[in-house]
Amino acid sequence: MDIENKIAEEIGVARAKVAAAVKLIDEGNTIPFIARYRKEATGALNDEQLRSLFERLTYLRNLEERKETIIASINEQGKLTPELKAQIIAAETMVALEDLYRPYKPKRRTRATIAKEKGLEPLAALIFAQVFTGDLNQEAAKYVDEEKDVKTADEALAGAKDIIAEQISDVAKYRSRIRELTEDKGVLATSAKDKETASVYEMYYEFEEAVRKIPGHRILAINRGEKEKILTVKLKAPEEEIISYLKRQIIQADNVTTPVLTETIDDAYHRLIQPSIENEIRSGLKEKAENAAIEVFGKNCKQLLMQPPIAGKVVLGWDPAFRTGCKLAVVDGTGKVLDTAVIYPTQPQNKVKESKAFVINWIKKYGINLISLGNGTASRESEQIIVELLKEIDTPVEYVIVNEAGASVYSASKLATEEFPNFDVGQRSAASMARRLQDPLAELVKMDPKSLGVGQYQHDMNQKKLAEAIGGVVEGTVNEVGVDLNTASVPLLSYVSGISAPIAKNLVAYREENGSFKNRRELLKVAKLGPKAFEQCAGFLRIRGGDNMLDNTGVHPESYKAAEALLEKYDNNLTKLPEANEKSSAITDLAKELGVGELTLADIIKELKKPGRDPREDMPAPILRSDVLNMKDLKPGMVLKGTVRNIVDFGAFVDIGVHEDGLVHISHMADKFIKHPMEVVSVGDIIDVEVLDVDTAKNRISLSMRIGAENDRAKRKHPDRNRSGKNGLGTMKDLFKDVRLSYLKDC
Repeated sequence: MDIENKIAEEIGVARAKVAAAVKLIDEGNTIPFIARYRKEATGALNDEQLRSLFERLTYLRNLEERKETIIASINEQGKLTPELKAQIIAAETMVALEDLYRPYKPKRRTRATIAKEKGLEPLAALIFAQVFTGDLNQEAAKYVDEEKDVKTADEALAGAKDIIAEQISDVAKYRSRIRELTEDKGVLATSAKDKETASVYEMYYEFEEAVRKIPGHRILAINRGEKEKILTVKLKAPEEEIISYLKRQIIQADNVTTPVLTETIDDAYHRLIQPSIENEIRSGLKEKAENAAIEVFGKNCKQLLMQPPIAGKVVLGWDPAFRTGCKLAVVDGTGKVLDTAVIYPTQPQNKVKESKAFVINWIKKYGINLISLGNGTASRESEQIIVELLKEIDTPVEYVIVNEAGASVYSASKLATEEFPNFDVGQRSAASMARRLQDPLAELVKMDPKSLGVGQYQHDMNQKKLAEAIGGVVEGTVNEVGVDLNTASVPLLSYVSGISAPIAKNLVAYREENGSFKNRRELLKVAKLGPKAFEQCAGFLRIRGGDNMLDNTGVHPESYKAAEALLEKYDNNLTKLPEANEKSSAITDLAKELGVGELTLADIIKELKKPGRDPREDMPAPILRSDVLNMKDLKPGMVLKGTVRNIVDFGAFVDIGVHEDGLVHISHMADKFIKHPMEVVSVGDIIDVEVLDVDTAKNRISLSMRIGAENDRAKRKHPDRNRSGKNGLGTMKDLFKDVRLSYLKDC
């Protein structure tokens, strides 16, 4: 297989660009480096395209290696024919390849192998040839042999049928067609092991949906219900059509062997083929659902990490609690923790007056501008106290409710212990609350992405695949934003292109011993950071106020000469630089003059025009609050501003400031049909929503982005409800079962 040509066809780019990307990857270059600094070679393939290319490259190379192994194995058996070899070489998937190898693959002892050991292969061959016209029982009696444990003619026939059944099940063409029929016409059916037991899986107690139509989030929910032994799952295949197909392929004549072959075909399908195909299809459905969920998770994660920092503010981090008290930490504009404390304004102590006085004193003492309140236990009560005390002071202070997902895990981690050795977990959590508002990216990279409260069913997935995918997203985001070399933590530096965890520790150690880095060339003095690592990382590390203005931009050191010549040409006047349009003739001529590519020159101009620019500035800022809104204040028809907290396949969860995120179902996101919520919103977006329904008893809020279009309550039924109304998610009650499964349980 021409792997590079195959990938080029799949992603729709020229083969030369794919070949260049593959060469760069094989040379040890990272995806962020290739995407940012090797655009001329790859035709500006972006980070996402390059990761897809790398994934396919790995798969296809593994496929080719497997082909070589299989060809060698079959050849050793003396069974490799030119036709079979050609089929193996032409196989484009692992499934197709393994189907071809199945008849030759070493097997454990089966009923067929036992029958062969008893010498029944000639009888099986006679039956399968379909030319015998005598008495089949008399023929089978010839194989009766006490020493071989064949006691009767019926036992001989049974053994022969076992041999034929296995032969039928090993034919690649049959398996491929049966797989197609099952995928196209099969139905996934679920039932409850105990219908009297209430659970979040009730909508699946009697449920059926076509295999080709069932969405990924329902696959993952069903799998979880089966794993928890609440659901029984069965894949119903079009058995009559499959058996009919096998008969047409196998039975060539109507004679004494036909009844035996008919029984054998039925046995081959139900005992050998059907269970195997069901496992393959369900594994495929799971893999497809996981890939889609990981993609959603990755996009959510990126949007979360790309939230804009609130720089230069003195922030009070407030980790709410009841019995153990609310933990506070005040953090200055650089992220340094100035002080910590514990107050007890909530039950059972209820020291409200004392707590207010303490916080007001801190606001005056440290010049606090902003309060970052975690949304966990006692958050509602803490918010009420914060609003009351803010009304009692003249100082303009606002508060933000931050999602504290992952904070408790981080606070008890080894990393947090190293960072704050003298703090307890509560103090660390409060400091994290403040810092994740000041610089979300720098703080959130310290935490396991699975604990960040975005995505769905992440704990049910292939954890290795999930970790690799999300690691790539975090790496891409960190390098897109850039990292301040003189302030970044070890975890943040570890995600920079070309920097491993040991090198990140060495960077910080060098910084602590020698003071701030003055220029990028100084990186080469760091232990284990050689020329290759320097090439990969230098462009992504920023130095503010250093020896060279270019060190605070995304211009790579390899392009400094061109950048300096460009500045000299325009008298170091950034306003005179041409527009960064790589397709203009001016850029073409200028690129030739400076000896760089047009794409590289365009990037240099963009960086010079906005040195030190943070791409997160373009993202929507958090909603700052000064008053509290309770769930009981919500009424249908109210229009509010909210922040998108999480996106799942069936909708988006939106924070409207009442501590319970409301759900905007996918059917209420647009006036046109959309396949996925991400077509409309991203995590962190600030949107207007209309309140549809409020269930205070169950803390559920139904929202709509279709302002003014929801007068008819009947419109608010779930679109997945089928015509009979039995198996869909027709009601809000049913919908929130899905919510509990994919959101509450994971987050």
